[in-house]
Amino acid sequence: MNIRRLVPGDAPAYRALMLHAYAAHPDAYTSGADERAVLPLAWWQARLEEAPEAANIVLGAFHGDALVGVAGLSFASRQKIRHKATLFGMYVSDAARRGGIGTELVRAALAAARARPGVTLVQLTVTQGNRAAQSLYERCGFLPYGIEPFAVAIDDGFVAKLHMWLALPAITARAAKT
Repeated sequence: MNIRRLVPGDAPAYRALMLHAYAAHPDAYTSGADERAVLPLAWWQARLEEAPEAANIVLGAFHGDALVGVAGLSFASRQKIRHKATLFGMYVSDAARRGGIGTELVRAALAAARARPGVTLVQLTVTQGNRAAQSLYERCGFLPYGIEPFAVAIDDGFVAKLHMWLALPAITARAAKT
């Protein structure tokens, strides 16, 4: 397995994997397959911008040439919240699960967040009741801090999202105001 930052040339594989994820797990994502399927390839390529200070980075896990997992980081740009990054779009294909790829993707995302100057915490949301995903994040050090009821509308109702966060080592060097 190889994990690396995706680049615009990876956009077709990234798009295909994520459209599958959105369709197979509609309760896990705030975007739907239909709304993302109509976006041009240029939208997917822009998400994979290669600039060092890009607003988003997406990491991909590969078995050979096949993209089998992804995890994204979105970096806040507003001055007062620039210290935050959000983990988004985490997915590992069914065939590649239970091999540690999810853990490796999260670890790679955390390493990328630590490498970004000024970033001191990473946050995420996970569908309440998705014990496998929540356990993965907890094993990687994330802590829950709240539940957002009615967070995502799906065909047969709503799902709640559990909010989680992880302080990066840099935050322990100074007292965090709570």
